Amino acid sequence: MSTSRPPDASSHSADLGAQYITATAAYAQSHRSFYSELLSAGVLQPLDCLIEGLQKKEGSEDYMTPLGTCSVVKHFLSQSGADLFFEHQVTGLYRRGASWEVERKAGGSERFDAVILTMPVPQILQLQGELEHFLSVQQKQQLDNVVYSSRFAVALFFPPDVVFSFSWGARYVTDSSCIRYIAVDSRKRNADPRQGPSLVVHTSVPFGLENLERDKEDVQPIILQELHRLLPGLPQPISIKCQKWRYSQVLTSVPDCPGHMTLCEQPLLVCGGDAFCHSNFDGCVESALSVLSALKANL
Repeated sequence: MSTSRPPDASSHSADLGAQYITATAAYAQSHRSFYSELLSAGVLQPLDCLIEGLQKKEGSEDYMTPLGTCSVVKHFLSQSGADLFFEHQVTGLYRRGASWEVERKAGGSERFDAVILTMPVPQILQLQGELEHFLSVQQKQQLDNVVYSSRFAVALFFPPDVVFSFSWGARYVTDSSCIRYIAVDSRKRNADPRQGPSLVVHTSVPFGLENLERDKEDVQPIILQELHRLLPGLPQPISIKCQKWRYSQVLTSVPDCPGHMTLCEQPLLVCGGDAFCHSNFDGCVESALSVLSALKANL
């Protein structure tokens, strides 16, 4: 859930990751409290723009985020009352008696009574320290078997006087080996028309996998060339941002979708995230609830 703001404030922001939230009938019921909270706070609103090629499931509801998908994360963080520390990249975990010593890339370490890891599984397995000593053979095998899709995303930011010639808010592309999805983010979110529109492009999974190890600066021109083939006459943007999602969505999750995996009971070390459920908002909520139950049982 990543929302990028343009260098020029005259353009609208763009969601480079998750595009909108779909609630199935079952999750709309079981996660009703979360949806009610987000809707009443104005963080979510019904998605009502035209999406070409959308295969809507019966009984499901689609929602958009007026301030971008990152506003969902910001809402829950602001409600949590937690003290947040950003840019503290964790590089190592070491057991120190009844606590965990957590090392940071920038140097230094801190001790904690419990640690919850929710980054992509390959990044969990890359952590230095004693993590591997606490993994059972079965757990290691299950984590090794998690598979992610990869893709590139490109945001194009336009000046306020730009008007697109097409009527859709988003479009699933079927006649391209490179591009899978295009969205006019400002239309999707019913944004202020005084700001310039923003356009988001997602590549296909095969294209992402094929070009995964290439620099995004080398891949961006290929994507833009294909975009201009699909949308001839597209105006010149003010700025462009390209993002490589090495870990985009989970293709193969941990078997039986347990929601979390406890690696150590004392001191508590738990893994969670979409790899332990499935890659969408409700999958993340399910994992969060599962992690919470493990944490509360340990207190």
